[in-house]
Amino acid sequence: MAAVLLTAPGGSPAAEGSVGAHALTLFAGSCQRLVALQPEVLLDRDPEPLHQMRVAMRRLRASLRQFAPAVLLPPALREARLARLGRRLGMARDLDVLRHRLESDLLPQLPEAELQSLKPVLRQLRRERRLAGEQLAETLRSGSYLKLLSRLQKWLRQPAFTPLAEQPLADWLLPLQLPTLAEVFCHPGWFVTDPSAEADLLHDLRKRCKACRYALENLAPIHGPLLAPWIGRYRSVQQLLGDLNDLQLLEAAIADQISADLANDLPVLHSLLQRQVRGIWHDWQPLVAQLNSPASQQQLLLDLGHSLNTP
Repeated sequence: MAAVLLTAPGGSPAAEGSVGAHALTLFAGSCQRLVALQPEVLLDRDPEPLHQMRVAMRRLRASLRQFAPAVLLPPALREARLARLGRRLGMARDLDVLRHRLESDLLPQLPEAELQSLKPVLRQLRRERRLAGEQLAETLRSGSYLKLLSRLQKWLRQPAFTPLAEQPLADWLLPLQLPTLAEVFCHPGWFVTDPSAEADLLHDLRKRCKACRYALENLAPIHGPLLAPWIGRYRSVQQLLGDLNDLQLLEAAIADQISADLANDLPVLHSLLQRQVRGIWHDWQPLVAQLNSPASQQQLLLDLGHSLNTP
């Protein structure tokens, strides 16, 4: 499909209210967040800027994917390249989360003997986080990353689109939502009955639901208030499955680091972990019943369609 440059006199995006103009707004917002957060992430004094930068990268990737039929990007801005950077951000962020969960949530509830046993785990988590932070800083200062940002900013100044970008956004809201919805609706993770046996499926479902939530949020201002409950439900999926994944990773890290049988050697810790997993799984069941049914899926599609016809 041939490129179509959508620009108005003065270089501003043409066709306000078009698919292309909305995509451009989303991409620009994420790019600005990445640039603004970089200094604080490099200082590495507070975990929050790293978290926000990871979210900005995820939102950028989700928007690029959602609006891929409307945009023509240079190879340097393809989703696979951004995914590699996302993994660097994720390594450091995941270690922050694991360490916080262990230090702030679990350790205060443990007896002294188990606290002493876990000291090597804490040392290892700190060591791995320091290395991940150094690797991330190297990446963010690298020529390849700075070139990627430069190319994104250059594209934003002179974007290239397909003819779809000229279409009114209001006419294409549903098609722009359907790909991520289909991935979520048909995902086998909804049918998992044992969270420890099929952790990878649940982790992938979490990623798909997160992408679906971002896609809904990208168009929520146009769809109106009917989407708010659905966005909240998918945010709950993301949170519950994220907490479950964190607990599973933490348990594996502890067992590997101290070569322990948690049930026998660290019974209080093991009991706390199992209790939290059971609590998450208990909360998970109503969400599955609410979201993984033909009636629920049809209702979401009906709400999307109704919002298109609501003045």
